Amino acid sequence: MFLYMKKTVLFIAVLFFLSVLVTHAQNIIYSEPDRTETTNTSYEIIGKINGNILIYKGYRDLHFIAIYDNEMKLIKKVRQEYISDAIIDADFIQYQDFFYMIYQYHKRGIVYSMGVKIDGNGNKIDNPILLDTTNVSVASNKVYSLSISEDKQKILLFKINTKSDKEHIVTTLLFDKQLNVLHKSKILVDMPEKNDFLAEFVVDNDGDVAFMREAGTKQNDNINKLTLFTKSAFSDNLKLYDIKLSNIYLDDIKLKVDNVNKHYLVTSFYSKQHRGNVDGLFVYLCDKKADKELLTTSVLFTDDLRNQAKSDGGIKTAFNNFFIRNIIMKQDGGFVIITESVYTSSRGNAFNRWDYLYGSPYWNPGSYYYYGSPYSYYNYPWRYNNTFGNGVRYYADNIVILSFDDKSKMEWSNVIPKSQFDDNSDNYIGYGLVNSGSEIHILFNVLEKRNWLLTDQTFSDDGQLNRKPTLKNLDKGYEFMPSQAKQTGSKQLIVPCMYRNYVCFAKIDL
Repeated sequence: MFLYMKKTVLFIAVLFFLSVLVTHAQNIIYSEPDRTETTNTSYEIIGKINGNILIYKGYRDLHFIAIYDNEMKLIKKVRQEYISDAIIDADFIQYQDFFYMIYQYHKRGIVYSMGVKIDGNGNKIDNPILLDTTNVSVASNKVYSLSISEDKQKILLFKINTKSDKEHIVTTLLFDKQLNVLHKSKILVDMPEKNDFLAEFVVDNDGDVAFMREAGTKQNDNINKLTLFTKSAFSDNLKLYDIKLSNIYLDDIKLKVDNVNKHYLVTSFYSKQHRGNVDGLFVYLCDKKADKELLTTSVLFTDDLRNQAKSDGGIKTAFNNFFIRNIIMKQDGGFVIITESVYTSSRGNAFNRWDYLYGSPYWNPGSYYYYGSPYSYYNYPWRYNNTFGNGVRYYADNIVILSFDDKSKMEWSNVIPKSQFDDNSDNYIGYGLVNSGSEIHILFNVLEKRNWLLTDQTFSDDGQLNRKPTLKNLDKGYEFMPSQAKQTGSKQLIVPCMYRNYVCFAKIDL
């Protein structure tokens, strides 16, 4: 009896200890709102350096690096006085003890692309470096785009001149981690079809570049022709892979690098009919080392999966509002795709996926240099409570997770049900993602009693879903914007949030 009591007491003590650990692990700390900032201030979460959280904040020609300590107390805001102009666009590349700010601005008919190295205290380490320039008549949109290798040792800066309908000029500049130029190329890419456009530029850990040429029968249409281009890091020659589509039509094409297995993965939703319902997922795999196609296949979605995925309507249209949000590569060559149902309506008129494609996404009136994406639902850079027109309602519904093996056969699928909408802004809908290694966290808002409450669900490598306990410290009037969150640790993320019409930031330890 005494032994039994000892075991019972020990068991209760262990449970208490574990409960304390769980309670202690889930923690949220908020920054104080900066009441000196205007509603037009832009921001970008840079990451964690030397234990501090760094966030870029900018307004017109004023640019700051805000530094927060581990308790999200503002230590200081360091003005970046070397930037004297309003910038068109900025990207941030974080390393262990410094980061790069790659920015571009327009002055007297020239767009300048610059890079500056900044330490963990917000001070520039060296003077800004001129990366490239372009003569333009109008620069309302960015000219240069950036792609970073998975190991962050290769940085690709590129631009596309679309002046000629017959051929586009692609200029690529490959840099190392120290922003030394490794190679510069100027390549002519034939555009044989009237509605051809270039998309999905990526750089791998070797510095090799890959991108897609897509073509539809007309603007705002399915893709019926697809070509993969690759270029070695120090070469000016392109390799071309014509991808056979076998009487299917593609939409929402994504290109992903598999650095472990030296593969390029192309995925897309497909339909069997022109502008038809989404039937499944198209997969193309290219082996870089062997210089050949490994497989081309299409995975038909079952009625059971469709029934789980649909929010309303019939099962035939279940995937018509889904877009690919994340692709996670596995060590063995398999991959996981995370998709989400997103759409909009205006004054009672619902838009379908065709309404979001405004012709070639790489053409901009008044400028021959432009690279962007029609799938920019979550991709507005460092935005501050943006609205996109009156009378528009934004929706973000179910999340579907699909796992494939190294032969692109579906291993499992699962659905995270949710229903979100908001008027005139998409700030609070959608989801944020944290990859902790053992599981993937999906964080999103749930509307309860007219208030957004942040929830956390995870899935493991075998597809098991787990709804985590309600996050602590949510009852302070903060509204989270999880789609703009950034992971800063194995189980930590920084999430922008609104508090009484001011932007602040929350550090969440899961």
